[in-house]
Amino acid sequence: MSYLNMNDEKLIPVVVELNTLLANYHIYYQKLRNFHWNVLGENFFDLHQTFENLYTDARTKIDEIAERILTLRYHPMSKLSDYLEISEIKEISPLQSDKEMVVEVIKDHKLLLAQMSTVVKNADNAGDEGTIDLIGAYIRELEKASWMLDAWTKKSSEKLKQNILES
Repeated sequence: MSYLNMNDEKLIPVVVELNTLLANYHIYYQKLRNFHWNVLGENFFDLHQTFENLYTDARTKIDEIAERILTLRYHPMSKLSDYLEISEIKEISPLQSDKEMVVEVIKDHKLLLAQMSTVVKNADNAGDEGTIDLIGAYIRELEKASWMLDAWTKKSSEKLKQNILES
C-alpha cells in the first residue's frame, strides 16, 4: 500500500531523472574537492573556501536526493561506477588555473540546472509536489551560486544589462 497517493508508473521517470541528478552531484562533488585541494595563486583563500562551501552543500544535496528517491519507494543508485557511467558531468584534471576551475564549475552548474528542470517536469507530470519543492529550492540556490561565480570571472569595468534602467 502506497502512502504517497501517486501513480507508481508516473513516478518511474521521476526516479530515473533523480538518479541521474544524484550521479551528476557525485561527480560534481568530487570535482569540487579536487579543486579545493589544488587551487593555487592569489585567489587561493577565496576559492579554497568557496569550493569547500560548494562541496559541503553538494554533499547535503546528495543525501537529500537519495532520501527523496527512497521516499518515493525506490532504491537510489549507489555505485560509483554507475555514477561515472550516467553522469553528464565529467571528471577533469584538477590541475587547472583558478579561472579555469571557476569556468568549469559554472559549466557544471548549467548541466545540473538542466537536469533539475527535467526532474521538475517529470515530477509535475506525476503530481509529485515534494520533489518539485525540493528541486525548486535547489534551482534557486544554484542560480545564485552561478551568478556569484560568473561575477567573479568578470572585470570590474564590465557592466550588466542596463536597458531596463534607461527607460
